[in-house]
Amino acid sequence: MNLSKRTKRQSIFILFTAGLLLGSIKSSYAQANTFKPGAIWPDDKGTHINAHGGGVLYQNGTYYWFGEHKIEGDAGNVAHVGVHAYSSKDLYNWKDEGIALKVSDDKTSDIAKGCILERPKVVYNPKTKKYVMWFHLELLGKGYEAARTGVAVADRVTGPFKFVRSYRPNAGYMPYYPAGTLQSAQINKLNPANRSDSIFMRDFPGGQMARDMTIFVDDDGKAYHIFSSEENNTLHLAELSDDFTAHTGKFIRIYIGQQTEAPALFKNNGKYYMIGSGCTGWAPNPARWFSANSIWGPWKFEGNPCVGAGAQKTFGGQSTHVLPVEGKKNAFIFMADKWAPKNAIDGRHLWLPITFKGNNIEIKWLDEWGLDYFDKQAAQNQSNDKSK
Repeated sequence: MNLSKRTKRQSIFILFTAGLLLGSIKSSYAQANTFKPGAIWPDDKGTHINAHGGGVLYQNGTYYWFGEHKIEGDAGNVAHVGVHAYSSKDLYNWKDEGIALKVSDDKTSDIAKGCILERPKVVYNPKTKKYVMWFHLELLGKGYEAARTGVAVADRVTGPFKFVRSYRPNAGYMPYYPAGTLQSAQINKLNPANRSDSIFMRDFPGGQMARDMTIFVDDDGKAYHIFSSEENNTLHLAELSDDFTAHTGKFIRIYIGQQTEAPALFKNNGKYYMIGSGCTGWAPNPARWFSANSIWGPWKFEGNPCVGAGAQKTFGGQSTHVLPVEGKKNAFIFMADKWAPKNAIDGRHLWLPITFKGNNIEIKWLDEWGLDYFDKQAAQNQSNDKSK
């Protein structure tokens, strides 16, 4: 009898200790107050954040991170689950909100399990009060030949999102040319001047190819879809409808024939900026950035924004999104993915601060940093201004 009681007390003690230990481990995840680019980034459950190629939406005091859910091995390079969502109040600590958009078990669906579903971005439409998700979609078993864009909508920020359709944008539309555009810079329908123009005209009737992408909502509420097109040779920047679920047919071509993908567009002090990459598959390459005074251009190529050791390979990553930090001036985070195609679930997140130097931008590697970086930068800039 005494032995039995003692055994029960020991079992209760062990369970209690295990519970305390588990609680301690979980609380340690919640105490993060810095970013560690490239490190394992645990969510509130202690699991590495599974939101690759994604973007962040700020809504009602909370940040929401959406990205591709990966599985282990090279099988994770296609979509077996869908788009994962996380939420955070401080950008360091993230709560797992589950799968926002699930791929379908119906093999005839455009988003059938095993399709390629990449770079999901979510925006909120205040007119319809709907959350709208756009993504790059390749149909099941078709490799990368479909080159479509997909759209889904939801009533709640974390979903569930309902798939609407996929298609190639702007079928039957020629690019918009701002006043003053030289005739030589416009497409000759009958005699295309180069490979990119020829590809554009090839796809003119059925819509333009749409691969790596992002969505940008401007200060006036208009939304734009920016994507790699023309066999990844040229970027397109296309206006979306008022409900954010379709294209209007107005679009421009950027950096024609120069093979740019992974676009991430943002705006600061009235000026537009865009960061992208070259096209080298899963392997990293030098980042590239562009600037414009109008969303419709002209867009100017500015070179590589990265500086220091590792800059020529974007520190091992590739751009996916630029995140404005709420409540801070000139505070933007460069979000990049360090891909792991042989074990997709092990892809790492590289978050680094963007530094403004006049109208130029600079990204440097930091092993660890916090949001106070922007406060220190602002103080330094103010000190420099006073000393002039």
